[in-house]
Amino acid sequence: MTSSTIPEKRSDTLISDRPIRKSFLSIFLKWEWFLFVLILVVFFINTRLSPFFLNAANLSRTSSDFMEIGLMMLPMVLIIITGNIDLSVASNMGMSASFMGLLHNMGVNIWVAALAGLTLGTLGGVLNGYLVAKVKLPALVVTLGTFAFFRGIAFGFLGDQAARNYPSAFTYFGQGRVFNTLIPFSVVLFSVLAVLFGVVLHRTTIGRYLYTIGNNEQAAKYSGVPVDRIKFLLFIVSGFMSALAGLILAARFGSTRPDNGTGLELAVITAAVLGGLDINGGKGSMYGATLALLLIGLLRFGMGLLNIQSQVQSMVIGLLLIISILIPHIGQQITFTRHIKLRWKTILAILAMVAVFAAFFVFFFWSRAPIIARF
Repeated sequence: MTSSTIPEKRSDTLISDRPIRKSFLSIFLKWEWFLFVLILVVFFINTRLSPFFLNAANLSRTSSDFMEIGLMMLPMVLIIITGNIDLSVASNMGMSASFMGLLHNMGVNIWVAALAGLTLGTLGGVLNGYLVAKVKLPALVVTLGTFAFFRGIAFGFLGDQAARNYPSAFTYFGQGRVFNTLIPFSVVLFSVLAVLFGVVLHRTTIGRYLYTIGNNEQAAKYSGVPVDRIKFLLFIVSGFMSALAGLILAARFGSTRPDNGTGLELAVITAAVLGGLDINGGKGSMYGATLALLLIGLLRFGMGLLNIQSQVQSMVIGLLLIISILIPHIGQQITFTRHIKLRWKTILAILAMVAVFAAFFVFFFWSRAPIIARF
């Protein structure tokens, strides 16, 4: 009995080296396109509610208002992809800026003081990284502790005082415009760093390591990935970027207080998770996080033009955080066969989300109707 063999020419066609082609529909079902559509919707609604939204000077001013959030978001994306989190970014921001302000009040040169602030913020990241990567403590617990610790140090530096009278050469980093245009310097800085972080995440071996760690940390260790070293470096980078954001914020305000940046960690995490990152790690992109940051910035700007209280704005940001986690969870429960099958828990979750949306917008239009009517 002779065994049959596959002809050589035919066997060459069984396996192709070409990458699998993605369908047109699968490309446009990505989360990033959903965010893009939301940005267009928010943009349209803002233009209808306020005639001041499309003012070029206003758009330029508001774009610089959330660049500090963006600077802290960049390393947060990398940290969350590995399955960790850093809750201390805003406190580190306040601590670093307060230390710079303290030195400035003591007569130290502003550039030396700024370098000292960056150094202190980086050391804060070293502390987080050491406790997480070397001592093996959970990142959530560690950064929750340093969240309070760093803020306490900030108040220890300045108390109830403020640092003021920064030189114009320093305030340019937060208030200046590039080449006498309407483009803020902070926007250019964020754009350059976003490209750099995006290249590292999506085009380098380190980026592939991050996804591997987030999907299965133990398997990554057995594969030779330097997990502890990478996590250590990520928290150091996060500390440096938090300090940099603190200096930019101080330059934009022209002063420093120890409570600078209070509550911004919520916006940072929301921007990252809303951008499509899985809070458990292993999933997400820098493109989505950047689009989510733009969406949050436009929402805050639009609500600010309508004179909506900061408490209500925080409600919106918190609601976005819940929805950004709920929607992917619902999507995972939907199975496409001949019909779409939904579990009863999924249906209840959808109804609950719709009810929350309805209740919020009823409250919004009821409480802000006199203001909206003026527009």
